[in-house]
Amino acid sequence: MNRRATLKLIVAAGAVTAGGGSYHWLSKDRQYESLDFANAQKRIRELPLIDSETEGSWRAARTLHHLAQSIEFSMDGFPELKSDLFRSTVGPLAFSVFKARGTMTHSLEEVIPGEVVTETDMALAKERLLVALNRFDSYAQPLQPHFAYGALNKQEYAVAHVLHVNDHLGV
Repeated sequence: MNRRATLKLIVAAGAVTAGGGSYHWLSKDRQYESLDFANAQKRIRELPLIDSETEGSWRAARTLHHLAQSIEFSMDGFPELKSDLFRSTVGPLAFSVFKARGTMTHSLEEVIPGEVVTETDMALAKERLLVALNRFDSYAQPLQPHFAYGALNKQEYAVAHVLHVNDHLGV
């Protein structure tokens, strides 16, 4: 076998291995039933009104306000956006991986650029999040670009919001 044929064989074997490994990694942890928008609303309605500790260092009410702002920003516009380059490369790639896996992992203490940090009681935070979810569900206007993922349609944004809620609520 000549050198060129050997190199082609090695590249082909590597591509097959990488493809199979990527498929296995991406298909792991899929929880598509938990990506349903109605299920997310139901989970939030069922949250107790106790402002407890959450997965990160934030209290539960602070987390719910963060989630509500993310949803509100998708309709009203994010105060700050990552660079155009980021929103056309790294951001969409990250969203594609999260969506393919059916789960998101991100820093649970990272604020959205331009987010207004709000501390209040759990009942108000829960109500704000439910109002934001309901408003998004019935929203028929063009959506604003995501600060990191770039342009998303309504279905993609719904998945992004549910992934975000699930990550913060430990689902």
